[in-house]
Amino acid sequence: MPPWQTRPVVLEIGSRAAPDAPSAASASFPLTSSTPRLKQGFRKLKALAPDRAAAVHQRAQDTLTRLWASFPGDPVTGILGDAEQSRRRFENFANDEPCPALNPQTGLCELYDFRPMTCRVFGPPIRSEDGLGVCELCFQGATDEQIQSCELIPDPENLEARLLAELEKQSEVHGSTIIPFALGLLK
Repeated sequence: MPPWQTRPVVLEIGSRAAPDAPSAASASFPLTSSTPRLKQGFRKLKALAPDRAAAVHQRAQDTLTRLWASFPGDPVTGILGDAEQSRRRFENFANDEPCPALNPQTGLCELYDFRPMTCRVFGPPIRSEDGLGVCELCFQGATDEQIQSCELIPDPENLEARLLAELEKQSEVHGSTIIPFALGLLK
């Protein structure tokens, strides 16, 4: 049974504005870099609009209830598994699950100013180990050359890896998570 069903969960995250990404809850991000920003945003949202914060929290709890049994990692901590099997399972995990930070009535992100880097760079083509990834919604009808000309290099000097290594060293927390766990489980 998910722990939030048996004990209160302190949820802290929040902001508002229009989203720039579809509502997938399965985007992963490093636990140490985005979770504190999400928590800061939720505290702000809770202070400014407690009803909206409660709705975000409830959507996160509902998402975790649906995802708990199939989470490709440790559902108690929200940390994704790093074994090859976990990585393969994550490729198709929760791809159709709406992000709990998105307001279903307005389509706006309640935590926009505090969203993870994954959400901040969504849309432009970004290169990974698998090649040039692109949002099909943003580039319908574009040629390969047009897509390549829009490539975004989000961290050309590899600063994120160095900062994450330092954060992990300081916090002794390692791994990645997804938005529903950051919003509904992690403290």
